[in-house]
Amino acid sequence: MKFTLLPLIILTLFTPAANSQDILVTPAWLNTHKDDPDLVILQVNRMQLDFEDEHLDGARFLWPGWLAPNTPEGNMNAIDIKNGEKVLRSLGINNQSKVIVTFVKDEVTVTARMFLMLEYLGLKGQVLWLDGGLEDWKANGFPVAKGNVTEYKKGKFKARPLPIIVDKDYVKQRLEVTNSVIVDARFKRYYDGEPVGYPRNGHIKGAKNIPYNEMVNESYHFKSKEDLASYFTPIAPDKNNEIVMYCFIGQTASVVYLAGRVLGYPMKLYDGSMEEWSRISELPVETTVVNQEN
Repeated sequence: MKFTLLPLIILTLFTPAANSQDILVTPAWLNTHKDDPDLVILQVNRMQLDFEDEHLDGARFLWPGWLAPNTPEGNMNAIDIKNGEKVLRSLGINNQSKVIVTFVKDEVTVTARMFLMLEYLGLKGQVLWLDGGLEDWKANGFPVAKGNVTEYKKGKFKARPLPIIVDKDYVKQRLEVTNSVIVDARFKRYYDGEPVGYPRNGHIKGAKNIPYNEMVNESYHFKSKEDLASYFTPIAPDKNNEIVMYCFIGQTASVVYLAGRVLGYPMKLYDGSMEEWSRISELPVETTVVNQEN
């Protein structure tokens, strides 16, 4: 059945979940809607063999390197727009598609980066996150499948990139702007200055710290909005404040990006992150003085 025949029905089905406040969906929700027109389910695996061994029934395989490849300029860089467009078309995605992304086991960070990349390429407001991932799907008794999935049509997606991925010059300019907050998503010890093997340790001068691992609980579900707000509100009490995330290479920061999206903040990612910033001596870095009791 064609999308043009059911515009009101599809709008009714997706409007609540597509809102920035409701981008997390449950296995029960997905099981109800997985056969809806224009819904595409993407399961992120680091290897195709793992996907073929077990995937959510109806999911398509998304390899992280297709949208965030390693390059001579750094690790996990944003793919260029034209190639990103080709990847999404190959996955059967169109501009009207609603996309569910799901992770396996504990692979929240790399999957969150794929969520961000889908939004970056123009699907913001149309990308949803299966909270709890494949493990929660299975725990609820819903079906999994084996093998590869090929029975879907190539999409006609046309990229409309959004300015949510920024460079070092943008970050440097925003350091002195009161309505923009720079946030380091790494563990606090790395934010403070514990050596990691980069040319300079510490964090971008003036940056705040929201550790990515504290956004989810032990079962890899995102914490409640109230719990997430306890991290964001102290540093950005106004939800109109732009938050620019970074980490080591732009992967773990994507989890905090997603948490901020759940809360309704305007979020961006500095893709070069400390891998780049620490190597450019004129860019300001600082460490945190940690009081230690004798």
